[in-house]
Amino acid sequence: MIDHGHDLASVRDATDRLLTAAAKLDNASVAEPSRLPGWTRGHVLAHLARNAEALVNVLEGRPMYVSGEARDSDIERDAPRSLDVQLADVRDSAARFQATGTAPADWSRTVELRNGVTDSASRVPFRRWAEVELHHVDLGIGYELEDLPAEFTEREIDFLAARFSGHPDVPPTRLTDGTRAWRTGREATEPEIAVTGSAPELLGWLAGRRDGSGLSVAGGSLPALPPL
Repeated sequence: MIDHGHDLASVRDATDRLLTAAAKLDNASVAEPSRLPGWTRGHVLAHLARNAEALVNVLEGRPMYVSGEARDSDIERDAPRSLDVQLADVRDSAARFQATGTAPADWSRTVELRNGVTDSASRVPFRRWAEVELHHVDLGIGYELEDLPAEFTEREIDFLAARFSGHPDVPPTRLTDGTRAWRTGREATEPEIAVTGSAPELLGWLAGRRDGSGLSVAGGSLPALPPL
């Protein structure tokens, strides 16, 4: 069962880690490329701030973004800002998300995210946790997938494996880190591909952060995953 209160606390802790690490940057390094193609570190920080506000919209019953174009233009607008402005924006928007998350609400209700995707309100804090943790890695400032909390890594693998489950373009695939196992892709009407590796390597592949070269594959080639 999802514990949104626990996840809100995890979001707060993850945000504090990110802000502490990012505070060691300077204006020049904020303008340098991140690990995301076409995005500087400033783009990543701007996205984190705008995403917090967007999830406040979701929790308060408004559209997540006015449009995809508006989302992208807001990130482009905010990306060139100085480090102090970026950090203040991430901090302030995160505080608004926390305040909204701690207000009395029906956490069993269904909310709408981008592109018509719906989910339980109780899962929104975990979705924000994923944004903060993965984009901290994307900043390329020393925080790696191996540094992610073990609980988060396992739950995000659960989430992404479920997301690709039943996808017609992904063959039946069994994932294991040697202790736990997940299944994803089409239903197993054909032999499964077995993918083995550490939990961080599995997460990196599923989340599009690593190419899968750190994984062992049997029964076929490593599946190409659709974009998130």
